[in-house]
Amino acid sequence: MAILTDVDETKPQQTQGSPPPPTNHPQEKNNEAAAGKEDKEEKPTSLLPNAGNGLDLEKYSWGQSLQEVTITVPVPPGTKSRQVSCEIKKNSLKLGLKGADQAMIIDGELFGPVKVGESFWQLEDQKIVSVLLTKSDERNWWKSLVKGGPEIDTQKVEPEPSKLSDLDPEMRSTVEKMMFDQRQKQMGLPTSDQIQQQDLLKKFDLSKMKMVDKFSNLP
Repeated sequence: MAILTDVDETKPQQTQGSPPPPTNHPQEKNNEAAAGKEDKEEKPTSLLPNAGNGLDLEKYSWGQSLQEVTITVPVPPGTKSRQVSCEIKKNSLKLGLKGADQAMIIDGELFGPVKVGESFWQLEDQKIVSVLLTKSDERNWWKSLVKGGPEIDTQKVEPEPSKLSDLDPEMRSTVEKMMFDQRQKQMGLPTSDQIQQQDLLKKFDLSKMKMVDKFSNLP
């Protein structure tokens, strides 16, 4: 008499001594795919700035101070001013030579806004176009001339020493206060904030004494 048992014929039977069939976990596949994608993606790297705190590129070079950005663009010798096309806007710059066969040398959104009325370009010796852009924000270094372009490491810039007379009143006041506090600390004297606190305490004590005298003179 035959005995029937329940057997799932859809699953492969494992024979004794054979390794178990490999199992693929969806999470492991996703992790492997993500790791492979990260390896393929190139991480952006910041470049060392040139002597002008900008970059020397194939078709032009640029530099900067905290107040201005300067651009130098070589053009064919003998170029006339009327052949130059330069459009400076608050947030963009277009520069190139006129002509159907001429492509724009610079065409993009600037890293930061500029003061159009204080920005200009000029042709030097009929072979170099120089552009000066005055920054609207004079407190930050630009990482690139145009957004999406090669970036510099702003931690490596070498700012020129500024004169106090070149700073705006608010910045000048802040710098003078820092210099005063530094001198006071070196001499072991109170800083400007500490002096202000002492003056407030003196005024408070004086008003308190006047109040005591006032009540002591009451009948």
